[in-house]
Amino acid sequence: MTPARITIHASQFPGQVRRDLIESLRSRKVNHKFHYDSLKQTQKWLALHQAYSPSRTDADCAAAYDRSFEAAAKALSTPGVRLIGLGCGGGQKDTRLIQLLRQGGKEVFYIPSDVSASMVLVARETALAVIPDDHCFPLVCDLATADDLPSVLDQAPFAPPSPRAPDCARLLTFFGMIPNFEPQLILPRLAALLGSGDRLLFSANLAPGPDYAAGARRILPLYDNALTRDWLMTFLLDLGVEKNEGDLRFEIEDDPSGSGLKRVGSHFHFSRAAAIHVDAERFDFQPGESIRLFFSYRHTPGLVRSLFEAHGMRVLAQWIAQSEEEGVFLATRMEAS
Repeated sequence: MTPARITIHASQFPGQVRRDLIESLRSRKVNHKFHYDSLKQTQKWLALHQAYSPSRTDADCAAAYDRSFEAAAKALSTPGVRLIGLGCGGGQKDTRLIQLLRQGGKEVFYIPSDVSASMVLVARETALAVIPDDHCFPLVCDLATADDLPSVLDQAPFAPPSPRAPDCARLLTFFGMIPNFEPQLILPRLAALLGSGDRLLFSANLAPGPDYAAGARRILPLYDNALTRDWLMTFLLDLGVEKNEGDLRFEIEDDPSGSGLKRVGSHFHFSRAAAIHVDAERFDFQPGESIRLFFSYRHTPGLVRSLFEAHGMRVLAQWIAQSEEEGVFLATRMEAS
């Protein structure tokens, strides 16, 4: 196996990661990246994804992804493609897309990017089954704080042979990530990454059925289960919190920013006094206090379209699973008239 060369963005340098951890504990709102921080957490997430993700458990949902891959590939007329996998996870979906692009005669340069070094390594290993090592450029990066990411992706080694060469189109993927970011944070960042002619292929978790609120409640068991609890609790347990010091609860809540979206929220409620130490910092939690570990937004296709249009992006096509629990969307930047 060839050694891996990985670029680490400053957003994931140790000092910044420590500051983000301190802020998570101080605000009682855990940055989602800390659930993917270790190899142990990565493996637990991959097991959870395999067991509960509709793209793994629902053949029609997997087929929706395949249809989106075919459409995205057909939309690219250049002989070369730069595939930028934002929040690449284990890289399985990106690799299926790469394989399809290569079958169509495209030369593919792949940039698997994730906040977790472990996850990026898994995605790289998955992709190397279909592309050579010198066409894969892993990047560890925190999309939420990397303000310079558009310029970083236009520099070597991420821009072979040139970031805007006419024979090398850019296709960005963002699978399974939209639900875990505040809309007012992530949508402007995605818009900033999309250049003229670029395409964005992304997925969104949906609330099934005609009643949005009822649909959101219906999918709650996809989160309130033993595998998810085990994965989320790893963060607190590794910091010294004991399971008997509280309980983890899941509920449907409204987006606090007033967007009209609903999301699944997960909070650990302390029943006993507890303390977390990070170096010289101490964080005390009293009985009755809670810390938010996780949230996941649920959309409808209409909400996806309106939210993206409000941030200068147009949805060109959509592929919705028959269960209506997940959808894949192809978007581009709205050009000024």
